[in-house]
Amino acid sequence: MKQIRNLWYILILLLISGCSQLEKAEDLISGLSEKEKYQREQNISDELFSLWESRIQKALNDSIEVEMPYTEAGNLKPKSFSIYSYQAYLKPGEILNTNFKTDSSSTLIFTEIYRRNKQNKKFEQVLKPKSDGSISYEVEENGLYKVIFQPEIEAHTPFTIQLSILPAYQFPVSGGNNADIGSYWGDIRDGGSRDHEGIDIFADRGTPVIATTSGRIGYSGEKGLGGKQVWLRDSKRSQSIYYAHLDSIVPNLNSVKTGDTLGFVGNTGNAKTTPPHLHFGIYRRNTGAIDPLGFVYKTETLESAISKEIEIAQQLRVISTKANLRNKAAASNSKIMKTARNGELLFVHGKTADWYHVRDSLDRSMYVHESLVSPNI
Repeated sequence: MKQIRNLWYILILLLISGCSQLEKAEDLISGLSEKEKYQREQNISDELFSLWESRIQKALNDSIEVEMPYTEAGNLKPKSFSIYSYQAYLKPGEILNTNFKTDSSSTLIFTEIYRRNKQNKKFEQVLKPKSDGSISYEVEENGLYKVIFQPEIEAHTPFTIQLSILPAYQFPVSGGNNADIGSYWGDIRDGGSRDHEGIDIFADRGTPVIATTSGRIGYSGEKGLGGKQVWLRDSKRSQSIYYAHLDSIVPNLNSVKTGDTLGFVGNTGNAKTTPPHLHFGIYRRNTGAIDPLGFVYKTETLESAISKEIEIAQQLRVISTKANLRNKAAASNSKIMKTARNGELLFVHGKTADWYHVRDSLDRSMYVHESLVSPNI
């Protein structure tokens, strides 16, 4: 009762200060989603809103796959009910960055993220709709993820989609890169008696080993198989970072910031017969060791998207005898979803490099190579 009374006091105060503030308070109390607030503010009928919202199920059924970084450009048309769905396998420690850019700053783009349940194979929402096409989402559990963009009903503007992945941590060896990783999570150790619980990063002896994130040192010293080692506590993620086989350790470590030197690459402990390297691991409370690769693996720089000045047709006609429509914008390592025949019409979603993102007459989302089609004039 006390909470209800306090909320009403807030409403009364906001009523005095203005109606716009009152509406925000009502949204908070009623628990309206961003999509529901959009319906109310734009005075959209229940029938039209229901039709628009039902497109989410279509997006969940689509099987478009992308490799990061990914770009696509196109044009949004009013009441076309376009919806864009992309799926990719993601690992803990990877940060998925989405950017649906339009020429109109007032255009709403609703973005939501789903992860496929490993038991029932259904996609379940992990990020509720946000009325902003630009979001960052840090992956906590490995699996198949799907990001969905849904433009507002009256959207009418050119657009560019950008999807990319960044690691949550800085690379732990100064000047190092992906090519220096010589042993991965799960590699066999001791003749098969155990698996590798981390990654090994090879570098010259004495190369600085750095704090991949800010935190507090839990332990530094020499013991056991890890030899000279440092444990860095990441309180934000409730996990500890393990640096092993160091040649030496910086004295008097306590609280550190990202990029601070913790020690130097070596081969102490059970690594005496191997070249100098850093064993890098991550441990979570109540879970134990997890694969650290996604936290530090450097990804490619996002290339420039297709220029918005390029005119992209709204409809295409198949000009070859047949055209394979695929689940990826690539001829190799992709699955043929359908074989279209000469003269068949396809509806354009966008374009990425030399591939069109299209839907067929059954509203199925696929890719077709530009050499197989021409604009339907």
